[in-house]
Amino acid sequence: MSTEPAIRDCIERAAEPVGPAWPLHSFVTANPLHGFEDDPFHEAVQQANELFGGDGYPSAAVFRRAWESGAIDDQRLIDRLAAHGYEADPETLLDRMAAAEETDEPTARDRVDEVLTKWLATFLDQGQADWSLPNREAGFYAAFREVTPYDGAIPDSGVVADLPEEPVTAIKSVLADVPEGRWQDIFEMHLTALSGWTGLVKQRAAAGGGWQASAPITLTDYLAVRLALVDAFDAPLEPDTDGCDDDSAPLAELWLQAWEESYRAELVEAVADRSAVESDTDETRPGAQLVFCIDTRSEIIRRHVEAAGPYETHGYAGFFGVPMRHQGHDEDVTVDACPPIVDAQHRIDEEEIDCDAADAYGRRAGLLDTGEHLLKALKQNAATAYSFVENTGSAYGAALAARTLVPTAVHDTVAAVDEWVPDVHDYCEPTVDHDPSADTVLPRGLTHEQKVEYAANAFELMGIEEFGRLVVFAGHASQTANNPFDSSLDCGACAGNPGGPNARVLATICNDEAVQKSLRERGINVPDDTVFLAGEHNTTTDEVTLFDGDVPESHRADLEQLRADLATAQAGAAAERTESMDADTSAPVRETQRRAADWAETRPEWGLAGNAAFVIGPRSLTADLDLDGRAFLHSYDYSTDPDGEALEAILTGPMVVTQWINNQYYFATVDTAVYGSGSKITQNPVGNVGVVQGNGGDLLTGLPLQSLTVGADEPYHQPLRLSTVVHAPVEQVEEILADHDDLATLLDNGWLSLTVVDPTKDDAFHYEGELTWDAVSAETQQAVGAPAVAADD
Repeated sequence: MSTEPAIRDCIERAAEPVGPAWPLHSFVTANPLHGFEDDPFHEAVQQANELFGGDGYPSAAVFRRAWESGAIDDQRLIDRLAAHGYEADPETLLDRMAAAEETDEPTARDRVDEVLTKWLATFLDQGQADWSLPNREAGFYAAFREVTPYDGAIPDSGVVADLPEEPVTAIKSVLADVPEGRWQDIFEMHLTALSGWTGLVKQRAAAGGGWQASAPITLTDYLAVRLALVDAFDAPLEPDTDGCDDDSAPLAELWLQAWEESYRAELVEAVADRSAVESDTDETRPGAQLVFCIDTRSEIIRRHVEAAGPYETHGYAGFFGVPMRHQGHDEDVTVDACPPIVDAQHRIDEEEIDCDAADAYGRRAGLLDTGEHLLKALKQNAATAYSFVENTGSAYGAALAARTLVPTAVHDTVAAVDEWVPDVHDYCEPTVDHDPSADTVLPRGLTHEQKVEYAANAFELMGIEEFGRLVVFAGHASQTANNPFDSSLDCGACAGNPGGPNARVLATICNDEAVQKSLRERGINVPDDTVFLAGEHNTTTDEVTLFDGDVPESHRADLEQLRADLATAQAGAAAERTESMDADTSAPVRETQRRAADWAETRPEWGLAGNAAFVIGPRSLTADLDLDGRAFLHSYDYSTDPDGEALEAILTGPMVVTQWINNQYYFATVDTAVYGSGSKITQNPVGNVGVVQGNGGDLLTGLPLQSLTVGADEPYHQPLRLSTVVHAPVEQVEEILADHDDLATLLDNGWLSLTVVDPTKDDAFHYEGELTWDAVSAETQQAVGAPAVAADD
């Protein structure tokens, strides 16, 4: 009987602990321990420590700093520790935890890793290398087999010298003397040894198309090459079975729970207090309504927009509910502008509507492109490289000096060039109308029924019933220079892409008179004088750009007032951000512009660092709260959602995504070397797919040190699991959890917490697991939170 199917099935099972990793240019935030979410949190981090070598909890020093600063409430901490058998005082327990922290020694697999990562970087290159690896089209294993005789770093002896044609055969030969019952442990050991590269292979093989079509690679190829190198270097084939239990992990779990409870208690109390107060309904029509992404950075700009004028803001997932594959004007590739848990359903392209403006754009952009291509050709051509340097060195030196010494002036110059080249939004619009004749993989555009559904979903999920004269859908994007992690600062709901295109699609849909007529038939009454427009929030500078091509003359005064007030809001938000970065606060807008243009700036903005909560409810619950840019805010009104369908969509979609984001930041903070990517200063981009530390090693898929800390061992991001607060009847939430085992499992296993502020009961209830709840008022008598962990004092 053939063993090939058994080997392939075993490889798939062994790869489950490794999460997929996307190329860095489309960085997708995800829980690095996603493969362990079916296990309780404290067990998952211990298993991950054995496989990946990563810490799963903050260090004793981080807990000490939080405790001494008052972020961890003394009484909550003492009660929780005592309830689990810890009688020693917190100071003694911190000392014990610190003593248990050790630095791992290098393993015997380092030589295999060094050679394998070199081959992976060469094969998986996505256009960075000018000379590509021969025979890539035949696949990774075949290319390795053909070229390996020329790699002097690999010993001539062993199976590498005479590899069989098929990768499965190569694996079988290595496992010839190993019982099948031990295969999965062996595969798991070697697939997790370089989890970053394995994750990229896993994602690329699953996605297909693109680079995978021209240079295919599978987990079987990868494993065959690795096991061949293991044999060649006489490295360990099987994992060490002498495991050890770290008894500090349960103690760290209890400290973490106490810290999370302390943060959550203040948030829930504030939301519950506002829920209990009857809000005075303001009958005045808002000057404009602005819908921002639920991103934590939107919390800051929303406060300042509301303070600048009579404006109403809402929170909605930044892809604006349209799962689309987008291709911008003059772009060579398409991107899936929707969350990873959602499959793109529509192809949206940008089409020209103003030929004169498009021609002007083409001429001016063409001049810039020609210059860039010429410079690249001169630099890379062996015959012209030396003369190029000789003749242009002084000019390059001046340009480098300007970018280093006066980055703000560079920002102004770039802005002037952007003014010279017409804005693509002035002469292009998204193709939202369905084209049944289009020869595309996905349907091009949307049918009338689909347009109505996306518009209705947006208003129903947000609970919007009354509309202003202007309604702005504001996507967001970041602006940075020389930053490999720039896509991690763009919209996570748009898969690491700017959210402006999605905003434009929804605005175009909502301005459609036929769509508005159908909406009115569904009870969503859009006034005749309401105009929808798109915008984009620059999260580095806090500038909000409005794409106002569809705004009629009758609304120009409203628009200009909004622009002026958005500039005021930008100044206030920028001042808040620069203060949080300990930067120059004397001219905050100019300082944020400098950070955006400075190619040496390792921390252009904080991104989502600090995220700790997700609040689902009406804006009235948080409008007068300064949540310090730490909360995701999703608009929701339970009174407009009697059957709970909108809430179900939020809990199964945005809440899952925010949990991924939260855990990405959590694990990258507690162990930046394993779950993050270390310091930017010593990173090197490789193959347009990611970064490595130094000149090789594993592909680093997490966030860098500079996105998480303000200094050595001083995290800016407080590593707390997500606290979700929902404003709705608790019975309705319980029904949703009962219908979705995956959500209940996440909560039962302590990957995030859930508190329901029930407006029908004037009380709040904390989820305890197994569909049970505790009244929050009882928290002072009984500690609540993640599942209890046994411990010995």
